[in-house]
Amino acid sequence: MPIGSYNTIIEPFRIHSTQRIPFPNAEERRIAMEKAGWNLFGLRGEDVIIDLLTDSGTGAMSARQWAGMLDGDESYAGSRSFFRLADVIRDITGLPEVIPTHQGRAAERILFSAVGKSGQVIPNNTHFDTTRANVEYTGAEALDFVIPEGRQPQLIHPFKGNMDIERLEAKVRELGRDRVPLIMVTVTNNSGGGQPVSMANIKAVRAVCDRYDIPLFLDACRFAENSWFIKLREPGYEDKSPLEIAREMFSYADGCTMSAKKDGMVNIGGFLAMKDPALAMECRNLLILTEGFPTYGGLAGYDMEAMATGLMEALDPNYLQYRIRSTAYLADKAVAAGVPIVQPPGGHAVYLDAAQLLPHIPARQLPAQALAVALYLEGGVRGVEIGSLMFGRDLPDGGFQPAAMELVRLAIPRRTYTQSHVDFVGEVITRVAAKAHDLRGFEVVEQAPWLRHFTAKLAPL
Repeated sequence: MPIGSYNTIIEPFRIHSTQRIPFPNAEERRIAMEKAGWNLFGLRGEDVIIDLLTDSGTGAMSARQWAGMLDGDESYAGSRSFFRLADVIRDITGLPEVIPTHQGRAAERILFSAVGKSGQVIPNNTHFDTTRANVEYTGAEALDFVIPEGRQPQLIHPFKGNMDIERLEAKVRELGRDRVPLIMVTVTNNSGGGQPVSMANIKAVRAVCDRYDIPLFLDACRFAENSWFIKLREPGYEDKSPLEIAREMFSYADGCTMSAKKDGMVNIGGFLAMKDPALAMECRNLLILTEGFPTYGGLAGYDMEAMATGLMEALDPNYLQYRIRSTAYLADKAVAAGVPIVQPPGGHAVYLDAAQLLPHIPARQLPAQALAVALYLEGGVRGVEIGSLMFGRDLPDGGFQPAAMELVRLAIPRRTYTQSHVDFVGEVITRVAAKAHDLRGFEVVEQAPWLRHFTAKLAPL
């Protein structure tokens, strides 16, 4: 009987080594939170019991990845490890021009520095924080066109990450080809709750791109998880392998950015890949300025070896079944505690709906940050706010533009925590929910002009 037919989805690995978890008590956690300026990014790792801040680079690598690192070729130019990595990327994506970077935001910076300028617009289903910042840093405007269902947290829809094709095409028609250097689709849609994008929707975006002669790029950080959702939910793909589905997804794209710290299953690394050799040459010239030579791009040879292995391991059906089901398991715990979440659960994280849980805290007082801080103070669980601290804007007239949703993301590192860890997180969520009415908001007392949520100092109200 196949493993998938049992109710219990076991981890498709054995634990080979362990790492100690610290257990700061409640008073120590409060002191740590105050020292961090009530910003969870300011905590030290040893202040945290269960760390769900991000799934980016926080997972455990496999024995094969560690073994490959011993075989890494550290040649400055022409590293054998680069050519192995490039072959794997081309096999999955079909994109011939491969440019390694130290992580995804470096790929974004290089791409948008090459194509973006003032007056231009980059459409996306939903830009993530670093993507938006790198677009806007060039003077271009980042616009989101997720479908209306993607803005309704409790609504059940199989592909809430889909692009709103009608709104996209209307905006492209309004702006004209010269003001839209590329269209991007994020798979899965991180800022929208880790929701997948259907193959049909990617094809529809491709059709818009063809009509207006605009390149299509994928933000492919979680391409393997998106492939699995297509297999589970989209008719006609149930008998296809994740690799086959991934290859078809990429076949509609002219390029992609990738943080390999997600579905590359590594602790550091990323890449930029594309079809256009002229654009690739421009990107490589920018790469040399800040990242390194084009055959290492800010990475050691052993990093590229680990990435090459991890990209294929992320497409293993047994791993993906475990990955998606373990995330849904935490979602079930939150729902059982009466906490509203983004439904259906995404692939890499559970998103708690702070606006619904804390209706007494207005957006300007950062309800999602209040909930995230409460989870840490209660049980040492560190998540991340994806709401008006991350995406809200102070307006010139003194007003405030809130984020579209007020979410707390509990991102699950790959191959790192066991079911008992997740059960503990569920208990913490339950205790916080029981005293939700007592929580109060925060105000920002210090912030940076870009990506303020990383370094902002806050004060409780």
